[in-house]
Amino acid sequence: MHVGVVAQQDNPRAAELADRIRRNVDASVSLDAATAESLDREGMAVGAFVDCDLVVSIGGDGTFLFAAREVTPTPVMGVNLGEVGFLNAVSPGEAVEVVQREVKRFERGDRTYQELPQVQAEGDGWSLPAAVNEVSILGPQRGRNNGVGIEVRVDGQLYSGSRADGVLVSTPTGSTAYNLSEGGPLVHPDVATLVVTEMCAEGPMPSLAAPLDADIVVRVEEADHAFVVADGRTRQRVDPPTNVRLRRADDPVRIAGPPLEFFTALGKLA
Repeated sequence: MHVGVVAQQDNPRAAELADRIRRNVDASVSLDAATAESLDREGMAVGAFVDCDLVVSIGGDGTFLFAAREVTPTPVMGVNLGEVGFLNAVSPGEAVEVVQREVKRFERGDRTYQELPQVQAEGDGWSLPAAVNEVSILGPQRGRNNGVGIEVRVDGQLYSGSRADGVLVSTPTGSTAYNLSEGGPLVHPDVATLVVTEMCAEGPMPSLAAPLDADIVVRVEEADHAFVVADGRTRQRVDPPTNVRLRRADDPVRIAGPPLEFFTALGKLA
């Protein structure tokens, strides 16, 4: 079995734990290149971990999102060094034990995972990597007299048309992130939905919980340019008028290890 380990960059604690997993787990363990360099060892590019049997992410949700974007559909297990850690169910103190347990499960052929849907954005001649949390469609600048004209259609039917700072389309996982800060609802991870939330719209509609397999089209108008951003990391500039199509991505993120504890993590937001 081959295990890849991605540690939060410039975090000595994350690097030390990555090395501890490497030394104590009964499997072939590779470290990401930056972490390996900090430990004076040979490492691998994170994208190459897609060929691993398991990837361990050590850090906060940002590190997990980075790892998942690079390696999906390879299963990912998150070790939480952050404050909330919606996507990281394993504590540092139990990390070696839990990884070893996953190795033994793999050897027994006992491979079951929690799957989290992703959302995919595409347009005329472009597409962004799938997003675990959300895709945001934003005007060139937020604030009064800025923003973009938007029209949102769900399975071809008009839901909303207004001028707004932007629109968010989030997964249940992402409901606790950007969506929540924009006034969108919390969604339990077992609810199959994509949530559409307008951002500071002039004629706002309530957030919409659309079917997970809905075809959502956001038409962007009345602006010199706009941006489509996946998980706050990858972006595409678009020139209005243009349509942005959003749908469930082909591959879900597969979570290895103990199940995510939604309500426990939620309590840390208070």
